[in-house]
Amino acid sequence: MNNLFDKITFKSLLTTTLREKDDSYIVSELFNRYPSIQEMLDVTEDELIAIKGIGKVKAKQIVSALKLARLNPTCAEDRFTIRSPEDAYDYLSDMQYLQHEEFVCLGLNTKNQVIFRKSIFTGSLNASIVHPRECFKALIKGSCASTIVAHNHPSGQPDPSQEDIHVTKRLAETGKIIGIEVLDHVIIGQGKFISLKEKGYL
Repeated sequence: MNNLFDKITFKSLLTTTLREKDDSYIVSELFNRYPSIQEMLDVTEDELIAIKGIGKVKAKQIVSALKLARLNPTCAEDRFTIRSPEDAYDYLSDMQYLQHEEFVCLGLNTKNQVIFRKSIFTGSLNASIVHPRECFKALIKGSCASTIVAHNHPSGQPDPSQEDIHVTKRLAETGKIIGIEVLDHVIIGQGKFISLKEKGYL
């Protein structure tokens, strides 16, 4: 079963439980904050209550629906396995069309399968903005074994800047301390990419 059908089925489960329309604010906000099904399945009541329009009762309803979804194999996303920088680029190739710079983190399990994809920030890459805390908070929560980070260059040219290299090394050092290895940092351009691991920066 493909991911699109899985997400449609999953959304249908939530809208039925909450008695909300597909395009309601609450449903849209849930999928904006938790873009992958795995992230949604791991959400807590406290996190849900922080969303406008969701109180304790509705949060409990959502968590109950998510518990049912865990038991339903049709809600499990097919896992994409990353064996090379090319695989990472294929998985993230949609980023080449973005008009702004975006930094994302892929959480991987022990088989190098993607557990989730999370956007860490939007804007020019800067070490003060791409703080390891933001990346590894999601990775720790998802019990990830490793990660691949990536960002795009809207110019279309994926050549790494000194800031790109600095951020990569900073994240790699943090990963060693925490025990979640940073396998690669992929920079995505127009129809091409650069792996900082292959370039020797990891």
